[in-house]
Amino acid sequence: MARFQVITLTDPAADRVREIVENSDRDVQGLKIGVKQGGCAGMEYTLDYVSEPDPADDVVETKGVKVFVDPSAVLFLLGTEMDYEETKLRSGFVFNNPNQTSACGCGESVEIVPASPDALLQG
Repeated sequence: MARFQVITLTDPAADRVREIVENSDRDVQGLKIGVKQGGCAGMEYTLDYVSEPDPADDVVETKGVKVFVDPSAVLFLLGTEMDYEETKLRSGFVFNNPNQTSACGCGESVEIVPASPDALLQG
């Protein structure tokens, strides 16, 4: 039986993760995604390199890349699609998160409500 993935990645997001891992000057296995308190809307997404995976992390292996999800962020990220955008003014990862209820005007922080733990069982 296939395991439910907390998040999905678009092709551009997977390509960017691959590029980051391949161009790192460290031995990196993937990127870790989490959330933390901060910003004017209350929460911010976090990204970090993963050299030594934490066994508690939820691992999403897709499209030839690995993304690790901090266990404390799983209910906040459940059902999220990770994308990567480049525009004239900015480039970066974009999180299309069904649990997000609002965002600040600058786009640096969001308000996220945790998904019901029952949602994990329905996957």
